[in-house]
Amino acid sequence: MSDTARGLRHVEHVMGTVITFDIRDERVPAIEAALSEAVSWLHHVDEVYSTYRPDSAISRLARHEIGLDDCSAEVREVLALCRSAVRTSGGWFSHLATGFLDPSGLVKGWAVEGASRILYEAGARNTCLNGGGDLRLRGEAAPGSPWRVGVAHPLRPGELCTVVQGRDLAVATSGTAERGAHIVNPHLGTPANGLASVTVTGPGLTMTDSYATAAFARGESARDWLASLDGYEGFGMLPDGRSWCTDGFPGETVPAHHPA
Repeated sequence: MSDTARGLRHVEHVMGTVITFDIRDERVPAIEAALSEAVSWLHHVDEVYSTYRPDSAISRLARHEIGLDDCSAEVREVLALCRSAVRTSGGWFSHLATGFLDPSGLVKGWAVEGASRILYEAGARNTCLNGGGDLRLRGEAAPGSPWRVGVAHPLRPGELCTVVQGRDLAVATSGTAERGAHIVNPHLGTPANGLASVTVTGPGLTMTDSYATAAFARGESARDWLASLDGYEGFGMLPDGRSWCTDGFPGETVPAHHPA
């Protein structure tokens, strides 16, 4: 935990990634306590939902060692959210795409959303939580100034492909730059390769994260699908370097590049 000119910053290694907290409110005991609670919450999520922990509830459920009725109401809620994302995406999001139970495509966003809510309820009104490139923004970076978030270019390391700005917004990016071809086309069972990356914005990170996964899996049809969703927008980069965005995307985009 460290002081800034106005607030707190904290970095936590959890859930197989790095979660950063950038809190721009005045440092007060209630917010400090909420930050500790939010960190504990993230470790709880890791213990319960990690597919890499053989003793997690999700791993035990996947091995049929326990049934859904043996799980907590929280686990049942997460799996219900996954089923909702499956329905809304027409099956392009799937927590069963690999043949095994794996809600990871929704859980990280849900966990960061929960941490952001803990801080908000404690009085932190100006926060940016970044969970491995998926962000939940609240309030302002400074009085009168919205948060501005750069999205890494998937084809040109060290460059940005778009800059998103907003005051109460979730931003999630799916692509191959960080983890390679890890998103599966659930209808074919093969790696999705129609896009180099896709960034989705929405009102909360739980569904924004899952919709980014679904949009990347969709490939060519992602733009029209995102445009049909109320409250969600998207920006996509194609493997050949061209880009597109939906009409309401809250960001500055680079011009589309058409190869010679």
